[in-house]
Amino acid sequence: MKNTMPFLPPSQLAATGHGGNVHALAREMGLNIADLLDFSANINPMGPPEWLRPVISREVENLVHYPDPYASALVNAIAARYQVPEESVVVANGTTELLYQLPKLLGCDRAIIPCPSYIDYTRVMELAGMTVHPFLLTAERGFSLSLQELSPLLTGGELVVIGTPNNPTGALVDPDQIIALAKAHPATLFLVDEAFLDFVEDGRNVAAGHGRPSAARAMDGRSAALAADNILTLHSLTKFYAIPGLRLGFGIFSLPIARLLREHLPPWTVNTLAQAVGVRALADEEYGEQSRALCRELRTVFVRELRQIPALQVFDSSANYLLLRLVDGSNAEPLARQLLERRIMIRTCANYTGLDASYFRVAVRTAPENEALLQALGEILQPHSFKSEKNSLTPCGGGLGWGGDSHEIGMFQLHPPPNPLPSREGESIGKNSGSAKKTSVPKKAHPLMFQGTSSNAGKSVLTAALCRILLQDGVRVAPFKAQNMSLNSFVTHDGLEMGRAQVVQAQAARLDPDVRMNPVLLKPNSDTGSQVIIHGRPVGNMDVLTYLRYKEKARQAAHASYDSLAAEYDVILLEGAGSPGEVNLKRHDIVNMGMARYTQAPVLLVGDIDRGGVYASFVGTMEVLNEWERALVAGFVVNRFRGQAELLQAAHDYVLAHTGREVLGVVPYLKNLGLPEEDSVSFKEGLFSCDRPTGEHVEIVVISLPHISNFTDIEPLAAEPDVYLRVVERAEDLGNPQAIILPGSKNVIYDLAALASCGLAAAIQRKAAEGCEIVGVCGGYQMLGTTIEDPLAIESNKVSIAGLGLLAMTTVLAADKKLTRQQGVHTESSQPLHGYEIHHGRTQSSLPPILAFTDGSGCGASNAFGQIWGSYLHGIFDSDRFRRWFINRLRERHGLSPLSGIPAPYDLEPAFDRLATTVRESVDMNRIYQLLRL
Repeated sequence: MKNTMPFLPPSQLAATGHGGNVHALAREMGLNIADLLDFSANINPMGPPEWLRPVISREVENLVHYPDPYASALVNAIAARYQVPEESVVVANGTTELLYQLPKLLGCDRAIIPCPSYIDYTRVMELAGMTVHPFLLTAERGFSLSLQELSPLLTGGELVVIGTPNNPTGALVDPDQIIALAKAHPATLFLVDEAFLDFVEDGRNVAAGHGRPSAARAMDGRSAALAADNILTLHSLTKFYAIPGLRLGFGIFSLPIARLLREHLPPWTVNTLAQAVGVRALADEEYGEQSRALCRELRTVFVRELRQIPALQVFDSSANYLLLRLVDGSNAEPLARQLLERRIMIRTCANYTGLDASYFRVAVRTAPENEALLQALGEILQPHSFKSEKNSLTPCGGGLGWGGDSHEIGMFQLHPPPNPLPSREGESIGKNSGSAKKTSVPKKAHPLMFQGTSSNAGKSVLTAALCRILLQDGVRVAPFKAQNMSLNSFVTHDGLEMGRAQVVQAQAARLDPDVRMNPVLLKPNSDTGSQVIIHGRPVGNMDVLTYLRYKEKARQAAHASYDSLAAEYDVILLEGAGSPGEVNLKRHDIVNMGMARYTQAPVLLVGDIDRGGVYASFVGTMEVLNEWERALVAGFVVNRFRGQAELLQAAHDYVLAHTGREVLGVVPYLKNLGLPEEDSVSFKEGLFSCDRPTGEHVEIVVISLPHISNFTDIEPLAAEPDVYLRVVERAEDLGNPQAIILPGSKNVIYDLAALASCGLAAAIQRKAAEGCEIVGVCGGYQMLGTTIEDPLAIESNKVSIAGLGLLAMTTVLAADKKLTRQQGVHTESSQPLHGYEIHHGRTQSSLPPILAFTDGSGCGASNAFGQIWGSYLHGIFDSDRFRRWFINRLRERHGLSPLSGIPAPYDLEPAFDRLATTVRESVDMNRIYQLLRL
């Protein structure tokens, strides 16, 4: 990649000489901070805790008051956690504030500093007028500090500064040895900087003289005391909790020193937000345990991979950073320059006492970010031989990223943190962590994902629209939804079951439906359980807890399906489920942000303005997302707007100011779209509600069953000009239709019992006796018989139930589900039919079948007059000729002349094209293509 950006030498980024000054570098290079991958700052790769944003949001209302000048709650929390007197705790605006103040107050005339170490140690001691004596550590000994060798140098009156873990080496010092040395030299002061100690597993705090502080120990009644009065410790909260911009630290000192230090610090040095965050942080032991486990795994893998590069020497570290050296002794500055051309920052170490220009330091970041650095180092240091076996980075053209928190960096599109680490119990131990293990294979396709602020926000339709738009533009595109909960399913040509929504999206892309597009399908069969279908085949009925235990297998199935699809297409359009803001569901998510994270997909958040509150839902959803989830959100789409989009600009400006993301489109309300709906939500909310036709027509009633499935069987009838279609769920609303349709059901016995209890069963039987045509499809067909039995409790705990008794047949639910595509004819009309069967039922009857299939089998039954009939065939009304024959027969039976021809062909192609035209005109397609990197 040719670099045309101005170059600022890494060693001259700022006068401070520190790493992490992304502000200066971004200004110099004309970039956003989000465009830089900063390995120079040692921040927790797990990212901030999930509770950070809620705590800050809650405390905003208190910003009208001055902060507590004593930070009482925070001091109490620190004292309790570390088992020290409250009076010994001093909090500050970062430990740097304490470090710069302390030397002026201690009365020491010289300082002994093991080197290399944090460069400000020397600076602040010299500013305080001390003579600094470096105690040099050697690379041959891994920069370990021998306190035994240090001891003879201590004569009294000096200040010894020890970092543990050391910065930049990561070497740890035994706290017991520090305490012993301090007690052996009571006239010497020891300043122990434990800024990175929280990253160390089994790390022990020096100040209190016992093991790692914990909330549990704070309650055990142990008396508060310091290990030694001449030990002063500094503790940073900003690095471990990934909040360096908030600035928060504290020190633990002997009471006289603490008192003196407080007198010299300005009032209100710790702001209200920082105090609240500190209190919450000290109570979160789970975050600490997860962070340490994550850092250990990331560091282990990172070290192993770095040591595969012969040009590098990698030193052992106990912290979240590594010290490296160019083995030929050459200057690391040119390396830093070349990495900077790739927008990757490292910390050169020439200004560390005890190190030469061949040394540099890198942070341990997330696995894919570490891989980005490995890839770059390999290309620079061994360009002819380096080949990353684990490279899972997608080339991109640079740019400013998805939004304010983008992870798009230079040449690389970086993964947000991948899947959480597994614990011993197999549960996730990382709330927002990134495992060091490779989570995916290289993917060819470019992903984009639609998620919603709620269910039925329009994700499915917009996914279908973009499928058709990209198809029109010559892009090979496929839809994908990791997990779909729907009773509206479909059978593919190879006899596998998938969600109907992804079938429609596949049709929009002119693809055959493929179960890889919907690898996990949940079909609710009770209020608490669902049939679980993996890769098109049922694996069992599960309640919520059972499915949670099974979910890792579902996740693996989803990832495998995506990887397979992604290798075959240019673009994969992913759809989420419900809302990513469901805080009670996020821990086990495999379909929303969890899938976006796995696929590196930028997310467009869709909101339904027709329901009201869409902008509050955008802002509110962003507020409950974790930081890594927010980083995935690229923008918003307003759906179902009635009016002039220009009137929404003020709201769009507000959302941009609050979230840093733009509204990328306003899609108008599209009535009578002409596409199958995703699930029964729309059906029960009046999908087929329409005015009664003014001309001659027939009236058809569809019974709304509690567990209705495949209601899209009815949709072709809704488009007919001479059909008045009504949905009925109460007996008193049945009226006098010419036909009643009993649709499919996922729990036939329960739904039949529900019809009986509300009086609809009896009302249907009366209508049948009056000559009304009664039609049953799949589950509705079973209801027409005399009995239905479920001996294996496939759908219900009730063993059997009496049917409506309208056809002489019985049904028994079997363990195996029949999944098959069918073609054939309707025997009475000789009209062609096609569709699919999805059912456990095995129906026995002496009545002749009404459908004859090309494979020689038959299906369905009818009474002698053809007035009561049904079959297992879903999609039976999709056939234009049969549907018209059915309607014309109803017309003739009620004295109306039949209509000729096909007044309303059931053809989705025009609907797809109309939808694509509308959406193309309503959203920023240039931005969409930028997000797709096409």
